[in-house]
Amino acid sequence: MESTFLSEYQESIDYLFGLQKYGIKFGLNCTENLLSRLGNPHHRLRCIHIAGTNGKGSTAAMLSGILKQHGLRVGLYTSPHLVRFTERFRINDEEVAPERILEIYGRVRQMVDDAEPPTYFEIVTAMAFQYFAEEEVDWAIVEVGMGGRLDATNVVRSEVSVITNVSFDHEEYLGKTLAAIAREKAGIIKKHVPVVTGTRQPLVQAILKAACLRLEAPLFRLGKDFRVRRNADGFMRYQGLRRRFPSLELNLVGWHQFCNAALAVATLEVLEKEGALSLHPAVIQEGLLQVNWPARLEILQEKPLIVLDGAHNPQGAECLRDALRQSFPKRRLHLVLGIMADKNIRGILSRLLPHAETAIFTQPKYARSANPEALRQLGNPYIQNHYVIPDPGSAIQLARSLAAPEDVICITGSLYFAGEVKELFGEPTHYYGRQETGDRSKE
Repeated sequence: MESTFLSEYQESIDYLFGLQKYGIKFGLNCTENLLSRLGNPHHRLRCIHIAGTNGKGSTAAMLSGILKQHGLRVGLYTSPHLVRFTERFRINDEEVAPERILEIYGRVRQMVDDAEPPTYFEIVTAMAFQYFAEEEVDWAIVEVGMGGRLDATNVVRSEVSVITNVSFDHEEYLGKTLAAIAREKAGIIKKHVPVVTGTRQPLVQAILKAACLRLEAPLFRLGKDFRVRRNADGFMRYQGLRRRFPSLELNLVGWHQFCNAALAVATLEVLEKEGALSLHPAVIQEGLLQVNWPARLEILQEKPLIVLDGAHNPQGAECLRDALRQSFPKRRLHLVLGIMADKNIRGILSRLLPHAETAIFTQPKYARSANPEALRQLGNPYIQNHYVIPDPGSAIQLARSLAAPEDVICITGSLYFAGEVKELFGEPTHYYGRQETGDRSKE
């Protein structure tokens, strides 16, 4: 019986990964048609929709954690997964069981029109909505896959829209200018639906303000409508729409996580203002302390300290650099870097390498990964001590041999690389010990 299930589950995973042959397809028609044949499960959900270049996952996890602590049933849909496909679908921080996701897959697969084949992300998004609707969650937190305006998740009518920040990433799809990228992110804004954002750039703020004005959507901005500061004790001070927290402690590391936490709390304040829920201050703190989000300065080992982070663009690398400085001051840093070839590699390296003692360039097992020798050449101006070790496991072993017990090893460059590293450190690839196949490329 178990072998039959394993076979069926693997076939479903293989089918889904096989849809990647259709590539990335922007537009909502296929998703809307598929969901219509399913009875529009997304219409039965109260959603928080989150877009942004960085910080979407962490903000979503914080929202989920706080709402869960308030006794609510919370669905969380994120992408990409690091190791297991089932990571994408969570209810109250519990990953969906393979048996359950196989049931959902079967229902959605029956409704696929082969004359209008969906992309990988389109069918997986439909699965998330079907799963959350069947489980009757109180809230569904939905992370945008890429961009916003034409992303498959943008079929939802959210209760609040969140745009964490806007910077350069996926320019080949979203546009070559900051203004173009901002307009794509602003595409999740809906008529009369409030918007919460952590964007700082005047140009981006002007684009979001114009969209909100046109759609009569209230706009709440970090630094204007709500604020966050770091206290001397390392905790955060939050001044919100109505609530004040002189000292909040987080379970995630880095100043950027303070900003993400402020976005999460402000989003919930907006919902409270709209009468959608009631918040309890002590429960907010408890929720933030419960949040764990993998591959965001995740500690894998002590002595030497090994941390894993999925920074994959210049802004993410900048946040990682600052967090390493603040959290591990005066400790020698050794970097292990595996980066996708389509990223702004020079922008990532220029922010990280000058602060490292050594850098080891390696190559994740993905078609899109950059050649480590090319990384070395681009990194030459920024660091003297560097190595090229194509095999990630061997690269990590070299870093261990170079590091003193009090040093820090940071493994970074891509969320896909982070997933591979977690496997090397013992993360199971499958509940039943069988590895899922396929490239987890960004949808």
